[in-house]
Amino acid sequence: MGGDVGPILLIGSLFALIAIGTPVAYALGISSMITAIYIGLPLEGVLLKISDGVDNFALLAIPFFILAGALMAEGGMAWRLVNLANVCVGFMRGGLAMVNILASMFFGGISGSSVADTSSIGSILIPMMKKNGYDDTFAVNVTITSSTQGVVIPPSHNAIIYSLAAGGTVSIAQLFLAGIIPGIMIGVSLMILSYIISVRKGYPKGELVPLREALKTAWEAVAGLATILIIVGGVVGGIFTPTESAAVAVVWAFVVTMFVYRDYKWSQLPTLLHNVIKTVAMVMIVIGFAAGFAYLMTLMQLPLKATMLLQSLTDDKITLLLMINVLLLVLGTFMDMAPLILICTPILLPLVTAMGVNPVQFGIVMMLNLSIGLLTPPVGTTLFVGCAIGKVSIEKVSKTLWPFWLAMLVVLLLVTYIPALTLWIPSLKYPGVHF
Repeated sequence: MGGDVGPILLIGSLFALIAIGTPVAYALGISSMITAIYIGLPLEGVLLKISDGVDNFALLAIPFFILAGALMAEGGMAWRLVNLANVCVGFMRGGLAMVNILASMFFGGISGSSVADTSSIGSILIPMMKKNGYDDTFAVNVTITSSTQGVVIPPSHNAIIYSLAAGGTVSIAQLFLAGIIPGIMIGVSLMILSYIISVRKGYPKGELVPLREALKTAWEAVAGLATILIIVGGVVGGIFTPTESAAVAVVWAFVVTMFVYRDYKWSQLPTLLHNVIKTVAMVMIVIGFAAGFAYLMTLMQLPLKATMLLQSLTDDKITLLLMINVLLLVLGTFMDMAPLILICTPILLPLVTAMGVNPVQFGIVMMLNLSIGLLTPPVGTTLFVGCAIGKVSIEKVSKTLWPFWLAMLVVLLLVTYIPALTLWIPSLKYPGVHF
């Protein structure tokens, strides 16, 4: 249907629209409509698929996760996580950089969002690092790269989107568990790199926190960190579905923010809800239009053609995974993470599973890969937010970001070629998971 011109029109119009500055969500919708008209498909069929794309109970988890993360970020949780991280690693050389990375790891396990992490932790630590003699580019680099831990450390919104794109055949609980080790690996690699840079540039050490104060700080952070146990523990333990656990997390976050920490005013809640609704609307628009786009791809057998093309290039799994990683790294510089997961998963997942790659492992590889795209222009949303907070140009930051990209690429390659890094923890809970 549409011959060879249809797929070219669909993909070509998408990238042409993005190139002229059209938002990705609208580019997906417009390119779908143009292609549908060309191949003679009634527009009602595409619109129904767009509607079906967001008519999924599992997607309710996304607005709940976003709301829970916003409540914890605005309600004083970010400060408490920074203080807890300072107790753990602040005494080291380049202590504030270490605190930044560890706080991002803690907060990523609550918000599940790289941008939210950068906004909350970065607004605290970037000015603090600059005041204590750290280069502004280094402060921004540490903040934005460490915030990508939230993409893979559970709970991750993108894990839910990947499961949806895979047709619901990949367990969200297994994806949550699979993201733990890779997320920690990102943090450890960035800490090692930050320590080396801090020693070379003579960045200051922090002070060791007295035991009494350390215990008090840890106790204050417990209520917030319990959110992670509610979400992940509830899903993995079979107590909640992902959507139910997210809803319970919202209730817990609300109680902790308004009645335990009491740092947030009731009069500020309408503004918070307004911001959350805007974020959710953007995510859902992308998911809906991506569903229509994916429907047209399937209709024109684009996933099958792409699979045959890649198989004709190589039948070696190692080479194939390398080619896929390069492809995703390139695409990640032009498109945001959620639409790429929705578009690429139906194309690439059948191919890698035919090669013996576990779909849970591939999900983490894809999310880790595309998280690097959040740090690269021209569509690096996390990069833009970090530069805005640090009041430094994107060009200046990009020139000094390459060691951090390299550290993340090393983690990506390890996770790609060592399945145990993603599948070992899920295999402890689910005996059917093999690596």
